[in-house]
Amino acid sequence: MKGLADKPSYIIELLEGGVTLEDVIDGHVCEQALVEKSAFVVGDLGALMRQHVCWQSVVPQLQPYYPVKCNSSPAVIEVLASLGLGFVCANKAEVSLVLEHGVPPENIILSSVCKQLAHIKHAAKNNIQHLVCENEAELSKISRLHPHAKLLLQLTTEAHAAETSMVFGSSLKSCRHLLEAAKELGVQVVGVTFHIPSSCQDLQQAYTHALSDARCVFDMGIDLGFNMNILDIGGGFTGSEFQLKQVESAVRPLLDAYFPQLSGVQVLAQPGSFYVASAFSLAVSVIGKKVVARHWDSLDQGENNEDTKFLYYMNEGVYGPFSRKLLGNSIAAPSVHKHVLCAGEAVYPSSLWGPTLDQLDQVVERCLLPELSVGDWLLFSNMGVCGLEEFSCLSSSPQLPVYYTVSTSDWYEMQEAGVALDGAMKNFSMLQYSA
Repeated sequence: MKGLADKPSYIIELLEGGVTLEDVIDGHVCEQALVEKSAFVVGDLGALMRQHVCWQSVVPQLQPYYPVKCNSSPAVIEVLASLGLGFVCANKAEVSLVLEHGVPPENIILSSVCKQLAHIKHAAKNNIQHLVCENEAELSKISRLHPHAKLLLQLTTEAHAAETSMVFGSSLKSCRHLLEAAKELGVQVVGVTFHIPSSCQDLQQAYTHALSDARCVFDMGIDLGFNMNILDIGGGFTGSEFQLKQVESAVRPLLDAYFPQLSGVQVLAQPGSFYVASAFSLAVSVIGKKVVARHWDSLDQGENNEDTKFLYYMNEGVYGPFSRKLLGNSIAAPSVHKHVLCAGEAVYPSSLWGPTLDQLDQVVERCLLPELSVGDWLLFSNMGVCGLEEFSCLSSSPQLPVYYTVSTSDWYEMQEAGVALDGAMKNFSMLQYSA
């Protein structure tokens, strides 16, 4: 098939003739088995489209703004930009990335609690007007370097404060003073942003408090003469349609009460992992194995094989694609490549480690797996919440390959949605992959 760029930044494998994502993974496992057995990543760009369709069907009233920090892969940025998403950027590099992909400045928000001076100047130079602000020191910087900015006040929430030891955002009590200071400095405030973490157990209560506070800030801003017209309810979307419906059920009546459509307020949200988590899978090979005679209590699946524990070393660890483990995030147990677990087959308590022999390099503390051999491959799904530069820059391999795929059905659906692979997506070259 004809390439779509003279010097493409990356290649997409177009899956035809009934070829599946599993077939692609099988093919690349065979390729790696013949060379260095390097780990690799497979990205299913069709998953981005499917998540976008789900978002539009469940929460059409929320305009999605993608936080680039979740995954800064150029392919992801290009697809989401073509779908018309806005972008939330934390720094100058992220701003430059989305601008390079044709995102209009009015669809970009510069976030970050404490922005470097150069980043504020860069936003002003590129006519990016929407900036997040949470304190008077930040307000002072913005007024000097970007006086025409339009600010979103970062409002703290009880749910967010309960998750972290560091409190971000301005309290409701502090917002009046911050609004008055902005008025005095001649800086426009146009809205409010807040964040409810996905770990929140009581979504109804969390959103009730947050949206009630946001309404109070809107009223204070209007009293001071500000044109308050943007509400950003932040992230906290796991990627599950069920969880998205839970959020919608909690938020919709509150928005109807506090920010009805006739109010003219534009309501945004920041679905990061919702879009990208399921789009990427990581394949790693087992490079070492150790048998440990140790009794483990309270196994989830019976008491068989408790006296035998296996410790496996993989060719990638927490200093590479599993880096989010260092931030306290858990890594789900993988599946074994080309292995279907049969009824009655023995499984053993196993732990999975990276290659460094570092005590911190434990990827999965405990899971149940059949006995593996050195050279076997493990597949980790939902690995999209990570900038792909981490896959290549921090990995033990010189460069971790990333293979992008899209099925013909997803490709046609993307085109119908306005993602023109021969127009909007300048950096793609198509490669047919058939059985």
